[in-house]
Amino acid sequence: MQQNVDLVKMGKTYDIAISGAGIGGLTAAIALADAGHRVVVYEAAREIKPLGVGINVLPHAVDVLSAHGMGNALAANAVATESLVFMNRFGQLIYRDPRGLAGGYGSPQYSIHRGALHNILIDAARLRGSNIEIRANARVVRAESFDDHVRLSFADASVADSRSTADVFVAADGIHSAIRAQYFPHEGAAKWNGMMMWRGVTRAKSFMGGRTMAQAGNRLAKFVVYPIAKPDASGDQLINWICDIRVADGIGGTLTAPSRESWSTPGCVEDLLPTFGHWRIDSLRVGEIIANATQIFEWPMVDRDPLPAWTHGRATLLGDAAHPMYPIGSNGATQAILDAKALADAIQAHANPVEALSAYETTRRPMTANIVRMNRREGLDVILDMVHERAPNGFSRLADVIDPAEISRVVQQYKMAAGHRPAPALAETGK
Repeated sequence: MQQNVDLVKMGKTYDIAISGAGIGGLTAAIALADAGHRVVVYEAAREIKPLGVGINVLPHAVDVLSAHGMGNALAANAVATESLVFMNRFGQLIYRDPRGLAGGYGSPQYSIHRGALHNILIDAARLRGSNIEIRANARVVRAESFDDHVRLSFADASVADSRSTADVFVAADGIHSAIRAQYFPHEGAAKWNGMMMWRGVTRAKSFMGGRTMAQAGNRLAKFVVYPIAKPDASGDQLINWICDIRVADGIGGTLTAPSRESWSTPGCVEDLLPTFGHWRIDSLRVGEIIANATQIFEWPMVDRDPLPAWTHGRATLLGDAAHPMYPIGSNGATQAILDAKALADAIQAHANPVEALSAYETTRRPMTANIVRMNRREGLDVILDMVHERAPNGFSRLADVIDPAEISRVVQQYKMAAGHRPAPALAETGK
């Protein structure tokens, strides 16, 4: 009987509910609306507004956003990153990986303020008119899947109305997903690797051509920096930076994370200067960048174990609700965007929503689980550790301490596993 119901709906529209108006949830809403479905996005926050600091969107995710009409807005508000440079703490080049168009990809890689990207998605959602409704102050806490619909429950019961049922439900409500907790009630707290992160933004002079993302250090202390806005008339750019300091030995996610109340708390310059104050990256004085920050936030580097399943009947998970991972390799937002495309494609390809969600999960869960595991082993950043172990005090020539081809192999293997189209002939190692 159910198959017949779904066959009737083949070629028609579905009512789809999404919890979470973040990057993954909004991208999914846009992709589904463009396929003709009606979408309601429920957001827990009382007010939907742009937050955060810098973020990277890899070319294969830019392809998705551009296909839905956001390419021009991205180009106007972001920096097209040309290379990712790995260095030791002395600023010596280990590896330069061309990115975006400079790396032979069909689309740019963009570095952008998360708030700017969020605004682009909000504007795009509004352009879909009545096909997308966004409702704030509506936290979904439970989803019950039946043969022909999903029923939602909310933290505030007064939110519930006739639209609290849907043909399909997608939980994109982040690493602390209420729906993930419903399906896996014994999972426990997020896994912490002992690394604390400080993220900030600073307006400063352009460095390394104004389109470079650089990271330096090793598994004990690492500094990442990249511009997220175009230079102004004086040559200044808004620069995003990240300081990682290992405060406990929990590699691989063996520690319990600090309480949620301590996440995204204001960071202190004094905590960072003893470690990073004397570092330099090209013309960039790291201590000055940190000291001149307009905002600094602090939180633990956490993830969760890969799940055995995302989909439960007509409900599924997406983005950080499905596969929270360490922020290594610029994969967080990118993988959520790729989830959104795979979800919309699967729903279009299958008459039965349950089969569609199963196909979506089959496409996405193995790859994202692999990225979670690779990032627990430091992901791309492992090349920093490889060099540090062999040359903790720096080197005259990289080739004297490690074969550059070994570094290149590590980078390309990671990129292939994460869905890149590598262009290895363009890579440049240190000398």
